[in-house]
This record gives sequence, structure tokens and C-alpha cells, in this order.
Amino acid sequence: MRYLLASFAVLAAAGAIAAAPSIDPALTAAIKAPTRAPANVARDKYRHPAETLTFFGVKPGQTVVEIWPAGGWYTEILAPYVAKSGRYIAAAPSEKGRGGVQKLIAAHPDTYGKVQFATFPSADAPDRVTAGSADVVLTFRNVHNWMGAGAAQGAFEQMFAMLKPGGVLGVVEHRLPEDAKGITEAESGYVKRSTVLALATKAGFKLAGESQVNANPKDAHNYPKGVWTLPPNYAEGDKDRAKYAAIGESDRMTLKFVKPIK
Repeated sequence: MRYLLASFAVLAAAGAIAAAPSIDPALTAAIKAPTRAPANVARDKYRHPAETLTFFGVKPGQTVVEIWPAGGWYTEILAPYVAKSGRYIAAAPSEKGRGGVQKLIAAHPDTYGKVQFATFPSADAPDRVTAGSADVVLTFRNVHNWMGAGAAQGAFEQMFAMLKPGGVLGVVEHRLPEDAKGITEAESGYVKRSTVLALATKAGFKLAGESQVNANPKDAHNYPKGVWTLPPNYAEGDKDRAKYAAIGESDRMTLKFVKPIK
């Protein structure tokens, strides 16, 4: 540990460690907006929305697709951030999957009224995301679900198709250590970095960078009910709740992929 700290100090003194990119004030305003649910705001310390979206290069004016937005945690931030001159598209598999975002629109039409919807996954739905139309595609903790359904490779291929050349795919996923023993990928909710990299590479993506902003060294990864044992799910109810609360939300990889410009 002392060696690592000393090494970082030397690198920093030499200017080898780049300063963190500045956060767009408009993004900060979207994160602090009063329309966000208090329960969602409480999770900012685990999900680091400002740093995560800045790392992925999300900017106003872009066409941003979020895959499976569920209850709309990131919708609350992304929709108003890009809406004035860009587009936010919530891509979900069914009407049920759109329910959380539709509730946001109904509650705050002035803020979320410009949200657009698309069907995903789908290669032929009339409302699928048009090929080559998106600047950024984002997916948060969905890869394990696709793997469990045997649909992961197809999902990456469809995300590749919807992006413009040079477009960015941002992936955040529960991270399983490469040397983990006795823990089943996907079934546990965790996925190895090498697995995500293989899926993305086969679809045509190139890894452009990765961040440790969503890492959690307290996460032991091996729990009775998988990643859902940890907050916010607490799958074991009150059993050992204080212990899991002290660990916090899962250890997550944050990977940035690019669709090559041919």
C-alpha cells in the first residue's frame, strides 16, 4: 500500500495523472433539480451521476438512448439535461417497461414531456431506434439480465447498430472479479469485465476507456442472494441489514466503448 501511495504521489508530481474533467454546470443543475425523487437523490453517493455521465461524454444537444430505464433514475437527470437541443430516448422492451418513465412524464410534463420511447430489444419494431441515429447509448446494470435470458450478444449488436460512427456506448455493470470462485455470472447479478469486453468487441465496439468512479472495494461479491443482498434491494430483509448497509451498493465497472469510424 505504501508503495502504491508513493507511486501515485510521484506520478501526480510529474503531471502523469490527468485532472478529472470539469462537470458541466447544466448537468449539476439537472442533478440538483427539485423534480428528482428524494430516494433517488440519496443514491447519488453510490451512482455518481455527474462523474459517470461526464466520463461517458454526455452533452446537451446529443441524441442519448438509455436502455431499460426502469423507474427512471437516470431519466430524471438525462431528460432535462439534453432536452432543449437534443433528444432523450427511453428504450424498453414493453409498455410495462416504460411505466416508470411514463409516471415521471405524468407528474412533471414540463420537465419530462419531450421524452421519446423506443422498443428494445427489437430488430424490426416500428418504433425501434433508427440505425446510425444515436450519439450516446447508455445501459446501467442490465448486462446480467440479458445474459440470463441468452440475449446479451444480440443486445450489444443492436446497440452498435443504433449508434452513429464515432458514437459512444456507456456500460455500468455489477463487477465480478476475474478470479472469483463459486460465484455464477449473471445468476449472481455480477458479470466479469472480460465478459462485457468480449460481448462488446464481438459486436464491433472498441474499448475507449474505463473509470473506477463506481468501484466499491467493500463489496465481497459473494452473498446469499447475489448482488440483490446489498442495498437498495436488501433481498434478505432485516437479516444483517446493518452489515450490508455499511458495505453500500455493489462494486461496478464503468466502461466506455466507441463505434469505430470507418
